[in-house]
Amino acid sequence: MREMDIGKAFTFLESGPVTLVTTFDGKKNNIMTISWHMIMDFSPHIAISTGPWNTSFEVMMRTKECVIAVPGVNLIEAVIGIGTVNGDIVDKFDKFSLTSLAAKTVKAPLIKECLKCIECKVIDYVEKHGLVILSGERAWINETAVEQRTFHAVGDGTFIVDGEMMEYRAMMGNRLPPGV
Repeated sequence: MREMDIGKAFTFLESGPVTLVTTFDGKKNNIMTISWHMIMDFSPHIAISTGPWNTSFEVMMRTKECVIAVPGVNLIEAVIGIGTVNGDIVDKFDKFSLTSLAAKTVKAPLIKECLKCIECKVIDYVEKHGLVILSGERAWINETAVEQRTFHAVGDGTFIVDGEMMEYRAMMGNRLPPGV
C-alpha cells in the first residue's frame, strides 16, 4: 500500500461502501463489518454506528482508535462472514485469510487485501444514537488491487455492486475541495 493525503480520505467513503473496522486490544486484532457510516465534513470526520453489541466496540472505546478498511467486491463473502462470527471466539484474520499490516498512527491493523484504509482516532461517542465519531489520521490505497469495485448493503441481505464510473469534475467546478 502507498500512503496518500489524508485530506482525500473522505472520497473512500462518500459513496457509502460496506466497510471493515479493525481494532487491537493489546493482544489480538479483531474486525467488524460496518455498513452504517457517514462522512461528516472534509476534515475528515467520520461517524460509524455501532455499540456494545459488537465485540470491537469496547476495544475502540478503550483504545480510542481503529482502522476503517474498504474491501473490494472480491471479498464480499469474507465481509459477510466477518459480520456473522464473534471475534472473542474466532480469529477473523485467520478464518477469512486476511493479512494485517502495521499502521503508522494507531495500533489497529490495516488489511492488505482491502482497497483503501483510514487510520482513525475516536474523538466522541454519541450514546443516544450509537454514533462513534472518528477523526481520520492517515489514508492508504492499495494500488495492486485488481478488483476496484466496492459493494453496498441494501439492508435485507442483498448488495449492490458498483458499476461504471462517470466523470463530471468540470461540471462540479469550484465545489470540489482543492487537490481532490
